[in-house]
Amino acid sequence: MIHLQDLQLIRGGQKLFDGAALTVHAGHRVGLVGANGCGKSTLFALLRGELEVDGGDVKLPANWTIASVKQETPALERPAIDYVIDGDAHYRALEAKLATAQAHNDGDAMARIMGDMEQAGGYDIRARAGALMHGLGFAGGDELRPVSSFSGGWRMRLNLAQALICPSDLLLLDEPTNHLDLDAVFWLADWLTSYKGTLLLISHDRDFLDDVVTHICHVEHQKLNSYTGNYESFERQRAARLAQQQAMFERQQAQRAHLQSFIDRFKAKATKARQAQSRIKALERMEELQAAHVDSPFSFVFENAATLPSPLLAIDKVSLGYGDKQILSNVSLRLQPGERIGLLGPNGAGKSTLIKFLAGGLAPQSGELVPAQGLKVGYFAQHQLEYLDANASALLHLQRLAPQVREQELRDFLGHFGFRGDKALEPIAPFSGGEKARLALALIVWQRPNLLLLDEPTNHLDLEMREALTLALQDFDGAMVIVSHDRHLLRTTTDTFLRVSHGEVAPFDGDLDDYHKWLKDREKAASPASDNGAGKDNSAQSRKDRKRLEAEHRTKTRPLKQKIEKLDKTMASLGDKLATIEGRLGEADIYEAANKAELTRLLKEQGDAKAELDAVEMEWMALSEELEGLDSAFEEQFA
Repeated sequence: MIHLQDLQLIRGGQKLFDGAALTVHAGHRVGLVGANGCGKSTLFALLRGELEVDGGDVKLPANWTIASVKQETPALERPAIDYVIDGDAHYRALEAKLATAQAHNDGDAMARIMGDMEQAGGYDIRARAGALMHGLGFAGGDELRPVSSFSGGWRMRLNLAQALICPSDLLLLDEPTNHLDLDAVFWLADWLTSYKGTLLLISHDRDFLDDVVTHICHVEHQKLNSYTGNYESFERQRAARLAQQQAMFERQQAQRAHLQSFIDRFKAKATKARQAQSRIKALERMEELQAAHVDSPFSFVFENAATLPSPLLAIDKVSLGYGDKQILSNVSLRLQPGERIGLLGPNGAGKSTLIKFLAGGLAPQSGELVPAQGLKVGYFAQHQLEYLDANASALLHLQRLAPQVREQELRDFLGHFGFRGDKALEPIAPFSGGEKARLALALIVWQRPNLLLLDEPTNHLDLEMREALTLALQDFDGAMVIVSHDRHLLRTTTDTFLRVSHGEVAPFDGDLDDYHKWLKDREKAASPASDNGAGKDNSAQSRKDRKRLEAEHRTKTRPLKQKIEKLDKTMASLGDKLATIEGRLGEADIYEAANKAELTRLLKEQGDAKAELDAVEMEWMALSEELEGLDSAFEEQFA
């Protein structure tokens, strides 16, 4: 297990951790969340042995193999698949030893090394590397291309594949979805849920966290706070701890009143019906989840556009591409105020090309685009940050758009995006990617567009800013077209989906769960048939024997499954008990002298509950591993 105790860590004069403690049991999949700059990536560097602590202890098994994603990729002429295989250092070492033995014609050594290589899965490693590349979106033939031929985003996918192919005990992933499309995000979530080692995952994609993790570690106030369950469960537990705060109650009530007012005014109007439905969904979620974001430093709205012509924009039988290469053909679309469209499809299919065209940045190869008089576009491109002036401050960027507006008004506006005090006056060159993304969004919001075109707007944004953006988009009265791998953003801000693939743009009739199923069905249909049972015994007796063995397996594993189910309920109950205790401990009056007895009792109950939860989790892990072993042994009989 990983055990951090009384951790003290200072970097650049800033105290990141002070008396922090964390225990992660083997096999746990932990989501590490917290504001940008709180020390999440620094904690990864600490676990990799790249940093020394200023105080406290860091303990993890000495024999663990740790895998993580490289941040740099040299422009190698090496084939991509060989670069991916380099991630398995043990295999490469065996390969080198085998070459030496062969050069010396040492038969005994060759036999021994080949046995080790088989045990390490060396004989199917190219197939596994190819499967990883395919899952991460690489096309057929890409595996033989040199690494240097890929763009920066695709090289990061190669680095991710390297980390996944490594036979690791601990996998550290820092924002692995940033360079992925939605299709690859779905695939990666499925891959990680079957990973047998211990996973620590930094991500600002709440749906991805919900799919993958079993625990959350929240970095807050220089501490590491553990929660059992996924991100949604963490929000509920943290909300319980904050539920007594009057400021939260007043803010939430004001937001509920605002949403309800919109619903009451517009749910019967056809032009506003879709937006009213978005507010209803937000209202349904707010009481349960919104409290967890009460202390968010970000809060902004899109002011109503000056005009809302209908349609805002129309395109008819448009073909798009670059030079002689056609990407999309025969695309027709009319964008009305209130339209909320999400674009689905793999990278390279043409989603960004379509958005760039709608923004006026690309001429059509054929067909026409008819913009309405009064159309005002707000366009956030994937590489939007590159267009910012590195030497200018956030305030100067805004002053260039609004030279006649008072400085104080501009500074008040920037404060909603986290640029307060001197931060608004500093050149943005050293800003983080998240800070630059917030500024780019602020400049768009200021201009009051009536058509929003957003291409991966959440890259670099933390969870709090994503939540603020989600709420703001729900209140936007114009039309919106969005590309994003953030399913929470898509689910809560869009009403319809268009699927972009094979040169076409067509409606997708379903939600994101339907799209995930469609992707799996397509992958299954495209994979080679398993030779229709050729070479396998499919006789009546064989089928009868299998049914008998299945019945015996069910009988053998039923007690284990019942114990695991009982432990699941116990862990949930203990988690709720801890949330209640910690909610009370978060109230100021508990520390008054009159409540000393209650405080003592609660602290004892908290310690007892945590100890019991640790013991139950250990038992759950042991039983789960035993069940997996029995299931694997059973399946191997029919492999």
